Amino acid sequence: MSSLTVSHQSALPARHKSWFDSQQKKVWFWLSWLLAMLLLASVVSLSFGPAGWDVRLSVAWFLPDTWHSISTLQLNIISEIRLPRLCLGLLIGAVLAQTGAATQALCRNPLADPSVIGVSSGAAVMAVGMIALGPLLQATFGIKAELMLPYAAFIGALVATLLVYQFAQSEQGVQVTSLILVGVAMNALGFALIGLLSFYADDSSLRLINYWTMGSLAGANWSSLIQALPLLLLSLIGLWSKRQQMSLLLLGESEAKYMGVNIKSLKNQIVIFVAIGVGAAVALTGLVGFLGLVIPHLSRILVGANLKYMMPVSMLLGALVLLASDWIARVAVVPAELPIGIVTAIIGAPVFIWLLRRQLMPHG
Repeated sequence: MSSLTVSHQSALPARHKSWFDSQQKKVWFWLSWLLAMLLLASVVSLSFGPAGWDVRLSVAWFLPDTWHSISTLQLNIISEIRLPRLCLGLLIGAVLAQTGAATQALCRNPLADPSVIGVSSGAAVMAVGMIALGPLLQATFGIKAELMLPYAAFIGALVATLLVYQFAQSEQGVQVTSLILVGVAMNALGFALIGLLSFYADDSSLRLINYWTMGSLAGANWSSLIQALPLLLLSLIGLWSKRQQMSLLLLGESEAKYMGVNIKSLKNQIVIFVAIGVGAAVALTGLVGFLGLVIPHLSRILVGANLKYMMPVSMLLGALVLLASDWIARVAVVPAELPIGIVTAIIGAPVFIWLLRRQLMPHG
C-alpha cells in the first residue's frame, strides 16, 4: 500500500509537468500563428487600398534603394497615411483587447467590457465636448481642443469607471446584475449628453462627431499618435505588469489576498490603467465596439483563463482583428470609407452570440 502511495505521489509531478509543457506548447503555437497573421495583415494594410495596390509598397519605406521603382505619390501615401494608420490600428487593437480582459478580471464577469459598462461612453462624452466646444474654448481661453482631446477622454473614462464600479459594489463584491444595469444607464446617459452637445457644435464639428461616434482610423497621423502614445503605452505596460495578480484575483478576493495580493491597490491600479487606455483609444479612433468583449472570450478558448497566457494572445488577436476590420472598411465601398465601428459590430455581434450559445449548450 505504501509503495503504491509513493508511486502515485511521484507520478503527480510528472503529470503536472506534462500538462504544463502541453499548455506552453499551445500558447507558443497560438502566439506564433497570430504573429505570422499579424505580419501578413500589416503587409496587406500597407499594400492595398483605395489609391491602388502594390505589394512593394509594404517594404518600400524601409528599403530606400527601392524608392526609384515607385512614384513619389505612392511613397507619400505610405509614409503619411497607411503607415501611421497601421501603427494606430496595432496599438488600439491591443489596448482595447487588453482593457477588455482586465475589466473582466476586475469584475470577475465575462460580460464586463469598457463599452458595455459605460466606460467608453464616458470617454466619448468628454471627447465630443471638446470637439463641439473646441472653437469656443480656443476663442475664450486659447485652449486647442485637439491637444486636450486624449486627456479629456481619459478623465471621462476614469469618472465613468469609478461610478460604475462604485454603484455595482456590495458586501459580496461586484454584482453582475448591478454592473450590467448601471452600465446600461451610463451608456444611455452618455449618448444623451452626446446628443445635447451636438446642438452646440457647428456644421464641421457635427459631421466630425457623427462620423467619430461610429469609430474610424481615417484620422491617423503622426502628430496625434505621438501625442497619445504615452497614455497608450502607460496603459499597456501597467496592465501587462499586473496580469499575474489579476489571474489570482479571478480565484476570488479572499484567495488572492491570502496569496499576498493587495486587493484595494490592485483594483485602483486596474481602474486607472483601463481608464487611461480607453480614454486615449476613444480620443484617437472614436467608439469601436465588441473588441474588448469578444477578443478575451476567444483567447480563453484558445489558451485558457490564466491572464499570464491569455493577455498576450488577446493583445495580438485584438490588433489582428482591428487591422482586418480597418482594411475591410477601406475597400468595401471605394471611394468612400465605412466607419470601422460598423465592421466590428457586424463581425463581433454574431461571434458573441455564438460564444454565448457555446457556453449555454451542454458539453458532450
